[in-house]
Amino acid sequence: MSRTLIELLRAGDEGLPADAVLTDPDVTSSYANDMASFCDAGTPAVVVLPRTVEQVQHVMRTATELRVPVVPQGARTGLSGGANASEGCIVLSLLKMDRVLEINPVDRIAVVEPGVVNATLSRAVNEHGLYYPPDPSSWETCTIGGNIGTASGGLCCVKYGVTAEYVLGLDVVLADGRLMSTGRRTAKGVAGYDLTRLFVGSEGSLGIVVRATLALKPQPPQQLVLAAEFGSAQAACDAVCRIMEGGHVPSLLELMDRTTIRAVNALAHMGLPETTEALLLAAFDTQDPAADLAAVGALCEAAGATQVVPAEDAAESELLLQARRLSLTALEAVKGTTMIDDVCVPRSKLADMLEGVERIADKYSLTIGVCAHAGDGNTHPTVCFDATDADEGRRARESFDEIMALGLELGGTITGEHGVGVLKKEWLAREIGPVGVEMQRAIKTAFDPLSLLNPGKLF
Repeated sequence: MSRTLIELLRAGDEGLPADAVLTDPDVTSSYANDMASFCDAGTPAVVVLPRTVEQVQHVMRTATELRVPVVPQGARTGLSGGANASEGCIVLSLLKMDRVLEINPVDRIAVVEPGVVNATLSRAVNEHGLYYPPDPSSWETCTIGGNIGTASGGLCCVKYGVTAEYVLGLDVVLADGRLMSTGRRTAKGVAGYDLTRLFVGSEGSLGIVVRATLALKPQPPQQLVLAAEFGSAQAACDAVCRIMEGGHVPSLLELMDRTTIRAVNALAHMGLPETTEALLLAAFDTQDPAADLAAVGALCEAAGATQVVPAEDAAESELLLQARRLSLTALEAVKGTTMIDDVCVPRSKLADMLEGVERIADKYSLTIGVCAHAGDGNTHPTVCFDATDADEGRRARESFDEIMALGLELGGTITGEHGVGVLKKEWLAREIGPVGVEMQRAIKTAFDPLSLLNPGKLF
């Protein structure tokens, strides 16, 4: 069947050129995984790299005809196994569909293909005095299609929100190859069911996004950052509560625990304060950021900050943000492998979450660092372990599950921005319950009756 599949993918007026159909096992195997640990992956039958909507439609018609599963992929920076290959599948990589098709300053929209890198789009719209806010830590490499698939967030979500709030419309190739458009280009629009939102966060399980219309905002002033040191995570989380309760709207509010700070210093020699238990970063992109930082700094001191240091300029601010962006990479370097949780809890429960993670780390004798989008309550407990040590691997998995359970107990959710993928399937069922799973399966069946699109993900 494999030979027939390859022939059909290349056949016809809409067939893929030879260089867009990869069959060398050494090459195709490199597309089998995203960046998640403990997630099974199969061996792809073929990897295709279409450049046009018509070529994507051809791939899906071929897959439907032969009943071959299709796994859509972007840059494979995901952390839940959502882009992992199924055995014998077509891996449909959208990296070659990487054009910014339109930037409209009047309508404040951008129209892009799914392979556009987040940072590329951000810089392109900046040239027009516009701003695309969602900024995952992997923004220099992750793609807009992947961001849409996982409903990703980033550092600025506390003020500007997540990807779903910026996706106005989509062009989607369905499982049978038909092309469907959802949403709008207008500022308002409520016609029919909101199918656009349905696709955001669907992890490629309902259709292939081939074009997106994205909302933009006016470019804000350059933000300034403040760093506050605390003697405990409890005090840092108290500061977060005071800031939010006080009506402040920071452009970011990020937290790094002691383990994360030391890991970043070890990796990048940034000179962060290793004697502190928690470092809180707050930023404002207002007309008078210094005044806002002063007000927040006073709240941090009232919560018990041992030192509050506002950045004097953009360069200092960017250095602090770079430390935060390096957190996950630095923690991975501690033991070589990580399991990155993505639990979001109510802000009022943030301290309980961090204290619970510390207990779990002690229980399993593991290094678990926590960085967090504190303003959202979105924590990233990161379990560091040696993948060659079977017992340590077992303890890592058990600690991961306990962290997930803790998040649900605190009224939270199993994922704030990384998605479900393979890693959290069991936990999605626990969070939404049997009726929720039944309804989600029904939606999947309506769009993909043969279950060809990214099978084995979500549930």
